[in-house]
Amino acid sequence: MVNFVGAGPGAPDLITVRGQKLLSEADVIIYAGSLVNPQLLSYAKEGCSIYNSARMTLEEVLEVIYAAEEKGLMTVRLHTGDPSLYGAIREQMDALDEKGIPYTDCPGVSSFCGAAAALNLEYTLPDVSQSVIITRMAGRTPVPEKEEIASLASHQATMVVFLSTGMLEKLSERLIAGGYTADTPAAIVYKATWEDEKTFVCTVGTLAETARENNITKTALMIIGDVVSHSHYNRSELYNPAFTTEFREAKK
Repeated sequence: MVNFVGAGPGAPDLITVRGQKLLSEADVIIYAGSLVNPQLLSYAKEGCSIYNSARMTLEEVLEVIYAAEEKGLMTVRLHTGDPSLYGAIREQMDALDEKGIPYTDCPGVSSFCGAAAALNLEYTLPDVSQSVIITRMAGRTPVPEKEEIASLASHQATMVVFLSTGMLEKLSERLIAGGYTADTPAAIVYKATWEDEKTFVCTVGTLAETARENNITKTALMIIGDVVSHSHYNRSELYNPAFTTEFREAKK
């Protein structure tokens, strides 16, 4: 059995209870070494074989999994955050399907959730934004043309931009081309929930300058939209005494 496990955003105690249990039971752990907090490996049992996939290709990862399966061992493939976001898990699952190897997927806390917590931010403020667009800039790895940043920015929803810290001048340019103004609130969150977490509130127009002044070059995500400032919003109808719900009658 292979278990894909979300490591969480960084803090070792933000892995799920299920994920921690699977780690403690694993005979083999293959972890995304450049992004997963190594403190999580302390949950591994004695004698567990541990591999850092930052130095491995897909084929090399699969070779380790296949070898473990032949010996009847349980493998944990430990991915950063939640495996479903930029985890490259589908290609691994397809390879396992071809071999008839069973697997499960244990979700984790994504760094975009950790970033919101770091800023005490709510992504979906009433009458400000009820949608969150998670995306990234095109770099060495392309992005489908229909998902170009300016096109997505035209919706004026809350945006969370991964894997783009080294392209912030271009990001600002494309956000403004899509309809955001230069003074639209924005934030940069570096290593959300890690011990060395840093947060910076700025604007769309000052993203690159803010990162440069604070020596932020990687391992950060950007949040774009008026929810960052939370300066104006309407209260939730769910808890409004004048609003009837399935569980509560409105008060006159």
